[in-house]
Amino acid sequence: MKNRWFSSLKRHLALREWLILSVILLAIAAAIGWQNGLGRLDQARYDLFLSTSSKPTSEDVIIVAIDDYSLSQLGRWPWPRTMHADLINRLNKTQPRAIGFDVIFSEPEAAQADGTPSGDQKLAAALLQNGHTVLPVSMMNAGHGLTVNLPLPELAQAAHALGHINLKHDSDGVVRSAFLHEGQGGVWWPHFSAALLATGNAAQYADMLRKSKPQDHVAGIDNWQRADQMHIPFTGSVGHVQSIPYVSVLRGEVPDEFFTGKYVLIGATALGMADSYPTPVSGETGAMPGIEIHAQILDNLLNGKSLRLAQAWEASLFTVMPVLLALLSYLLLSPRLSLLATALGVLLTVVASYIGLHLIGIWLPPSAAIILVIISYPLWIWRRLEAAITYLGQEFTRLDQEPHLMPEENPATAADDMTDVLEQRISAMKDAARRVRDLRQFVSDNLNNLPDATLVTSIDGRILLANKNANDYYRARGLDDVRGTSVITLLAQLKAAQPIDQAANLSFDWPQLLDLGHATTLANGVSAQDDTGRDLLIKSGPCHSASNLLTGWIISIHDISTIRAIERSRDETLRFLSHDMRAPQASILALLELQHESSSALSQQELFARIEKSCRKTLGLADNFVQLARAESQEYRLEEVDFQDLLFDAADEMWSLTKSRHIDLQVEIAEGEYPVKVDRTLMTRALSNLISNAINYSPDHTQILCSAWLQQDGEQARVACSIRDHGYGIAAADQGKLFQRFQRVDLPNQPRHDGVGLGLVFVKTVIERHQGDIRFASTAGEGTTFTLTLPRCLPT
Repeated sequence: MKNRWFSSLKRHLALREWLILSVILLAIAAAIGWQNGLGRLDQARYDLFLSTSSKPTSEDVIIVAIDDYSLSQLGRWPWPRTMHADLINRLNKTQPRAIGFDVIFSEPEAAQADGTPSGDQKLAAALLQNGHTVLPVSMMNAGHGLTVNLPLPELAQAAHALGHINLKHDSDGVVRSAFLHEGQGGVWWPHFSAALLATGNAAQYADMLRKSKPQDHVAGIDNWQRADQMHIPFTGSVGHVQSIPYVSVLRGEVPDEFFTGKYVLIGATALGMADSYPTPVSGETGAMPGIEIHAQILDNLLNGKSLRLAQAWEASLFTVMPVLLALLSYLLLSPRLSLLATALGVLLTVVASYIGLHLIGIWLPPSAAIILVIISYPLWIWRRLEAAITYLGQEFTRLDQEPHLMPEENPATAADDMTDVLEQRISAMKDAARRVRDLRQFVSDNLNNLPDATLVTSIDGRILLANKNANDYYRARGLDDVRGTSVITLLAQLKAAQPIDQAANLSFDWPQLLDLGHATTLANGVSAQDDTGRDLLIKSGPCHSASNLLTGWIISIHDISTIRAIERSRDETLRFLSHDMRAPQASILALLELQHESSSALSQQELFARIEKSCRKTLGLADNFVQLARAESQEYRLEEVDFQDLLFDAADEMWSLTKSRHIDLQVEIAEGEYPVKVDRTLMTRALSNLISNAINYSPDHTQILCSAWLQQDGEQARVACSIRDHGYGIAAADQGKLFQRFQRVDLPNQPRHDGVGLGLVFVKTVIERHQGDIRFASTAGEGTTFTLTLPRCLPT
């Protein structure tokens, strides 16, 4: 069992190569995804995605900026704390929701030289009066390890809350996150922005703490601890948050209602004094002031937005899925489509990472997936080509060892002299392709040269190939292309379907033609008729593969109208022999029997007259039949004759008959030459038949006119002849069967004439076999005119 499985796997080289490549690439993708991406490469993608989207910040967040303009107006930094107190008092009047003063007040202000006390007390009083101010706490290293840098005790007591202003720097020095809580020695401080939210909306802050997932504390140097990391979803670059100059607020240039109910952050943005940091959205400015970072953090906290890094299993799954889908496309699609699938996979990976970052708030690092998807395609193509070359080499060797169906002038190829393996494979491929093309052309030529309409179908009857005769047959019925059509649907349009070897009382359905269970019963085919009345014989034969599996059917449609016409002619001939030929002989026998009785015996003269009449009738019938058989044969003795002579000969043969009937037979021929190439005997007989019919179907003392003239039919010169009588004419209902075998068209009031209805059939056959045409015009009671045309021989 193990050997059979291994042998099966070995036969599927492409599948084996795909499995090996898939296992290796998916393992690499899972490992990289578990490590949360490719570090700085994914950080660059993270920064790019954040910088491409800009959203407006909340109008409830305002920065009072210690900017270059304020420094130019108020003097160099540091400013007196009384000035800060005046600013707080000025803002108190506007009733802001909370104030965040991002200035470090860790040391007391020195007394003024004029003995004026420091402004710490005035600032503390202003903070206490406001009751909604947050002061910053920072982390510092004074040479004895990390310690907390708190505001002056009197300021800290006057403030509503304290909040740390530390930010998290990644390995590349860019600020992408902050911890909402940091502390040391069991004492924790919320982030500056979180403290502002707690001051302005304690309920929303409590709800945020309740919804946040508990995280383990991150131990740092000197037991400095961090918790609740928040990746900042920056909404814009530097200057994105609305800002008001410090001096403008201090001077009362801003309306009070502008700050009412809003969060006011006071901090430095001036160049050279601000605590600026590089961020994903800093762009060409290089760094963003810390107060703006805190403002954007506060804006996201107010709107309930945050970002988080994907967990290890999430990042691993996100990295594995594009690679797996790309590998599946390589297995299931063509190389061109799989290349498009690779490009689409890369694009979808980028889009999914972008959507996850901006709409879901989760960062899924895409770089590993993109790189693995891109390199998987050339790796797969390489392994696939290697497997294909190996497999084709084996198959070409086997194919070359098999007998060749088509003759080859030079069976040896240049591959025998080649040493390069690839060149040998290419040469073998050329030979195999040439043989396949030759064999295909051989099959196509044979199919197209088959005398009958032939269709090749699938197992379910869907037409795959059709030869020229089949296409011509169905194109005449309005179907330009039969490929893809169900052969059962086409055959169902036929009428009177009846298997040749099946009793007429048994039912038949066309799907039986494609059933191996009915192959023996339907071996001789099914007869049917199409919409034009043509008789058809439909046969089917199964097609098998080299492993003897049924692959389709070959359907042949034979036109047997000629055979059926011959059979009907045979039946008519038998009826003719059994009735018309026997009737005169039976009359003679009856007369002879009557002669045995003296009471019924006829005089010798009358007896001989009746016997002569019956014999002549029999002889005439036999002669008509023999002449028709000759007219329908292929033995025509063509010679160039003058049509005038033929017409005069036929008229002369009827001279005695016209005299006995007192009929005036006239021949009128226009000036000109009338050379025709015909069988003189048959053509004279045909003309005689027409004149004889005109005499027999005309009353006595009438006139018959035979005319001949030349006419031009396009580029073809033709000899025309008409035979016109003034007889009884032909009823309109009988004109359609005038040229049919054994049909008589006598009117009720005209004398009956002997004949079986073969004369006009003979005439029409002779004329058409000479590439001529015959037509007639007749009116009952007025007469009939037959007009025939024959090709005129060109003068030599």
